[in-house]
Amino acid sequence: MDLSLIQKDILITLISLYHRQSQSIKGEEIADVIHRNPGTVRNQMQALRAIGLVDGVPGPKGGYIPTALAYKELNMAVADGDYDVPISRNGEPVPGVKVLEIDFTTLCHPDICHAVVKLMGNVKLFAIGDQVTIGPTPVNKLLVRGEVFGKDEVEQALLVATTEMLSLPKKSIRHYMTSPLKTLRSLDTLRDALILFNHSHIHGAPVIEDDRLLGIITMSDIAHAVENNLSLNTLVSEVMTTDVVEAPADVRLFEVIGRFKEREIGRLIVVEKGKPVGILTQSDILRVFPSL
Repeated sequence: MDLSLIQKDILITLISLYHRQSQSIKGEEIADVIHRNPGTVRNQMQALRAIGLVDGVPGPKGGYIPTALAYKELNMAVADGDYDVPISRNGEPVPGVKVLEIDFTTLCHPDICHAVVKLMGNVKLFAIGDQVTIGPTPVNKLLVRGEVFGKDEVEQALLVATTEMLSLPKKSIRHYMTSPLKTLRSLDTLRDALILFNHSHIHGAPVIEDDRLLGIITMSDIAHAVENNLSLNTLVSEVMTTDVVEAPADVRLFEVIGRFKEREIGRLIVVEKGKPVGILTQSDILRVFPSL
């Protein structure tokens, strides 16, 4: 069936809001997103109901929901368990929008690589010049970065000049961690820590007793302690950080990268069956992702 541009706009916005809120959507909400008169949206909804693309939900909390035919009409059929491919704009995730398809239109050109990125969600949320990051995709863990240079509001697609494509490793962090661990005990001193750091060419180590992780101490912690006139005979247990970020050994590398930025850390401890087995640092990640 042939839908008008406004009907497609309404239907795509309805689907986007419905997926975000998991409840029926009022016409006023759709009108607010697409900057249309609520009366116009209600009139178009009646037409969309008549051809079976939306259902009405009665009552004070009622509204509209998309039908399976709506997804089929817009080529947006979503099966149970489908993976959501996110998209970020200027470094911030765009809620209610996900990527359905990436078509590389100039992949073989020696100087440029353009892509048509089809969305589930409102393409009007993006502007020319926006820097976007797409992914990771479910199978190849592909991460695409680029700049929006055009929009197709009929097909709900972005035209993106890609600047970078990365295929994220699927291996778990046990393949990238440093092991066996260089460790300290709670009764070791800051001097002991400095000797360990110097001999092992490291900048931090966990404090462990009886296979229990008590904390972590870094070169920065020691420098801060010295600035506060603490003796190098001070126990590491008095200076260490007890809020240690841990990650299971079987978690994949790309899944933990965000923790380094979120927690502002330079390293995390890898654990297996509750016991520390290795350490993963920013340097380990940069060896895998030199462009990050």
